Amino acid sequence: MRTLVSSILLAATAWFGGMSAYAQDAFKAGEHYAELKPEVPVSVEPGKIEVVELFWYGCPHCYEFEPSLNPWVQKLPSDVVFRRLPALFGRLWDVHGQLFLTLEAMGVEPKVHEAIFAAMHQKGLKLATPEEMASFLAGQGIDSALFLKTFDSFAVKSRMEQTRKQVFSYKATGVPALIVNGKYRLDLGLAGGPEKILQLADQLIEQERQAR
Repeated sequence: MRTLVSSILLAATAWFGGMSAYAQDAFKAGEHYAELKPEVPVSVEPGKIEVVELFWYGCPHCYEFEPSLNPWVQKLPSDVVFRRLPALFGRLWDVHGQLFLTLEAMGVEPKVHEAIFAAMHQKGLKLATPEEMASFLAGQGIDSALFLKTFDSFAVKSRMEQTRKQVFSYKATGVPALIVNGKYRLDLGLAGGPEKILQLADQLIEQERQAR
């Protein structure tokens, strides 16, 4: 009887081990995500793992990704640093990117992030000019005069140029996308949807953690 139980336990261990290996091998570089070469420098302290989301406020896929992304971000361990970066692909992308960077410079972006998405995708607001943005943000408790001054500031314009160069280095062609530790670019379509891209991000985060 003991021999039979031992055999069953060994078989179960082998089966679960095989399933674990299968899960690790399910995502493949070049098929489900891209390896960035050269690697892009990260802006976190040593020992931390950086995850960057490339997004655009006007992107419906980014808006639909938010309900999956936000709970995942809230549960990230302390050695993972998450930040958002606007994809500056020109025209309205740049205008909305400057909106994000202005709010970030003012220290109020987290407070209004969801409200901006909702305004565009539920209420149909374009927020295509600084004046439209200031008017909307005033209703969110943001000082409109300070917003307009910061929007046109040298600091924000400099940050725009830095962001443009960083986005270019990721070689992204669409959003939303996740960049793990400056080494891997994960695209929603290639990964297989919101749940899959987050599973893949978890796998690559653990891979980076083990490599330290």
